[in-house]
Amino acid sequence: MIHKIETAKNLIAFRALGQVTTADFKSVVLPELEGLSKQSNEINFLFALDTDVQSFTENVWFQDAVLGLQQFENWNRVAIVSDSEEMNFNDKFTFNSTGELRGFKKLAFNKALKWVEGNSIL
Repeated sequence: MIHKIETAKNLIAFRALGQVTTADFKSVVLPELEGLSKQSNEINFLFALDTDVQSFTENVWFQDAVLGLQQFENWNRVAIVSDSEEMNFNDKFTFNSTGELRGFKKLAFNKALKWVEGNSIL
């Protein structure tokens, strides 16, 4: 399941818990992103994975999510928070975007949030 995290107005954030499906992503995340995209000329996005990648009910949901995210053109900062070794954002993960993408470990959640808000330079 995906839950929205209440944050500053200049970003949108979500946490994935337990089993996650493509339908969860499409019904929770995409509508919020569409709204922010219409209201702002830049999207700042944080997605925290508080679940094992193996527990997803659809193994390809994250790939589907990335394809859904690519429809937006006004990205600024994207932070993915996960301790999964399968989510390597340094050299294997690509995201066609005009903005910056960074991966953070769970213990660095607050650092990720500050970076996405624009209150920190890394």
